[in-house]
Amino acid sequence: MLESLVLATVYGFVFVLGSAVGSFLNVVVYRLPAGLSLLYPPSRCPHCLHPLGKTENVPVLGWLWLKGRCRWCRSPISPRYPLVEALTGLLFCLVAARYGFTVQALGYSALVSFLVALALIDWDTLTLPGILTKTGLVVGLSFQALWGWQANQGAGGLVAAVGAAVLGLWGFDLLRWGGTFWLQQEAMGDGDPKLAAMLGAWLGWQLLALTAFLACLLGLLGVGVAAALGRFQSRQFPFGPCLAAGGIISLLAGEAALSAYKAFFFPQL
Repeated sequence: MLESLVLATVYGFVFVLGSAVGSFLNVVVYRLPAGLSLLYPPSRCPHCLHPLGKTENVPVLGWLWLKGRCRWCRSPISPRYPLVEALTGLLFCLVAARYGFTVQALGYSALVSFLVALALIDWDTLTLPGILTKTGLVVGLSFQALWGWQANQGAGGLVAAVGAAVLGLWGFDLLRWGGTFWLQQEAMGDGDPKLAAMLGAWLGWQLLALTAFLACLLGLLGVGVAAALGRFQSRQFPFGPCLAAGGIISLLAGEAALSAYKAFFFPQL
């Protein structure tokens, strides 16, 4: 009983930490594409620009307390804000459940944060800011170098991460060029190969391959649903959210999926 209570408390703390990070990601998603400072001015109503009070700025609960409206001008506040906060908190908990309360889980929580921000920005603006993909790449390579050193692999972890990053960049560049030639129009944004390179640095080439497969599957599903609803525009479908979702699925369940695949198709190995 006591152990369960302690575990629930720890996961509660992880969720609160993740939702606080999600609150900051909302700021990044809104301000970075607009070229605004991420630190100043403090959080405020997007309509009347009145600064939010301490209770109003509490992740998830602040929006519920305000009943989805600004306290001052009564303008509606998008429910996406608390949803992003809750989603980020949930993802932090899933990472902790998968990797334990370790340095590895802390690093992968950073990856999840990058992916959430990039997915939402691409969804809103059809762009993947280089400042995020490049920073995510550098952080990923640094994480792999540190993890390789801790696991007594020497520089092996860093070399493998660099190779997977190059594979992601070149592989998706080839897909982009080939698709553009085949369709006679831009098939993929130039930010997607950079996001693939970032994912390769964090996940390695095997999980990168799984991520690419899942992303294509999700992309086809998304296009199909959009076409069925009559809302599909071939030049305006963001692929970044598909890559981000594929990366998160691979991070959480990729090793199990690869093991099952190998056991089914190559049982002798």
